[in-house]
Parts: sequence; C-alpha cells; structure tokens
Amino acid sequence: MRTVLAILMVLCGFALQAVSYFFLAAPLGIPSGPEYSNPRLPLAPLLFILGVMLVFLAAVVYELLPEREQA
Repeated sequence: MRTVLAILMVLCGFALQAVSYFFLAAPLGIPSGPEYSNPRLPLAPLLFILGVMLVFLAAVVYELLPEREQA
C-alpha cells in the first residue's frame, strides 16, 4: 500500500510540475512579436513548487507508513 501511495504522489507531483510550467507559466510567441504573452497564471510558480514538494514528500510517506505484516 505504501509503495502504491508513494508512486501516486510522485506521478501527481510530476504532472503538476509539467502542467504548471508548460501550460500555465510558459510564455507564448516570439518575445519581439505582437502576439507574445506573459504567463497566463501569476501563481504558476507556486504550483510548480507544490509539485516539487509532493515528489519529495513521497519519500517521507514511504518511510513513515508501516509495512503490511505477512501472515
């Protein structure tokens, strides 16, 4: 159970990082062009940091949750 939970946390963390950077924070267009846009969401770096924290907390969850006893 703890392995599945840790893997899910890592996948969610990486997904949050990818979504927050590629779809919310990355500017679109050429910097000198008229269609250049600023980041779409001002709090996108906060979401990226939250994704990094999820990845690191997965190791904590894996270590702190007890392992199932074999009968």
